[in-house]
Amino acid sequence: MPPLTSTGSVPSPFADRFSSRLRWEAIDPAAINALLERARAEDLEGFGLAAAPRHSGDVSSALLPADVAIVAELRAREDLVVCGLPLVTPILGLYGGGHFVPLASDGQLLARGQCLGTLHGPARHLLSAERVILNFLQHLSGIASLTARYVEALGDTRIRLLDTRKTIPGYRVLHKYAVATGGGWNHRMGLFDRVMLKDNHLAAGGSTEGTPLAEAARRARAAWPDLAIEAEVDGIRQIPPLLEAGVDILLLDNFDDTALREALALIDGRAATEASGGITLERLPRLRGLPLDFISTGATVHQSVWKDIGMDIPDTSA
Repeated sequence: MPPLTSTGSVPSPFADRFSSRLRWEAIDPAAINALLERARAEDLEGFGLAAAPRHSGDVSSALLPADVAIVAELRAREDLVVCGLPLVTPILGLYGGGHFVPLASDGQLLARGQCLGTLHGPARHLLSAERVILNFLQHLSGIASLTARYVEALGDTRIRLLDTRKTIPGYRVLHKYAVATGGGWNHRMGLFDRVMLKDNHLAAGGSTEGTPLAEAARRARAAWPDLAIEAEVDGIRQIPPLLEAGVDILLLDNFDDTALREALALIDGRAATEASGGITLERLPRLRGLPLDFISTGATVHQSVWKDIGMDIPDTSA
């Protein structure tokens, strides 16, 4: 059998059907505001504690005169892909106001020392909002930056790097937005938008092999004719009955490189293919030449490290 190779960067015929990139405009502002309000309440009201604190508000910034205004800079203290800038203005609004002038855009690669933007307003407001602003920016920029490394490792290929549902509860849309900002792609926003026959679903229904496996896929198609049907397989033997049943996507779970090649030759374009499990930065260059459609990993979120971003008040005394 000749070696399997991809068709370079020519998009897969399944690419746009089964993946997309979440844009900021598609995120519900009400959901974001609820998250921001909770972050503010943690700092100012002790949200989450069983007993209310003796005092509320920012007792440190309250020592400053109310009429003191400052200009502060958000600066990258290491190289990063910036993400989360649209959150800054609504955060300031929750703290009484202030003005943000962005000097970068989400998805932009910044070098250490570069400025993300400037904050203008009452010192009390800006200093109270500082940690919440930085928490969101550092966290989301960490995800975007690691995703960019994975995309770079995958190289010039038709394969799209996908995210997963391994997200911190309440942060899913922001995590998926950060993956998209870093150059990755999104799929499966939740349990509602795709039928996913995973190993535990199949085991619970006694449908892990042969004819019962195909029948499980057909029941899924009959129940949800307008949704994509994806099935997780852990061995070559499971692929023929699922192809016969007409599943849309086959998730090749924890297949080594040799097994992936065998599976792809068997599938031969009759369903979209997604490799998952054991996906590392070191392995991606070996996979980019295969005619896969997708590679999915949760590592871009759960293994990301916050990026160092500071809020500094320039010294104007000189």
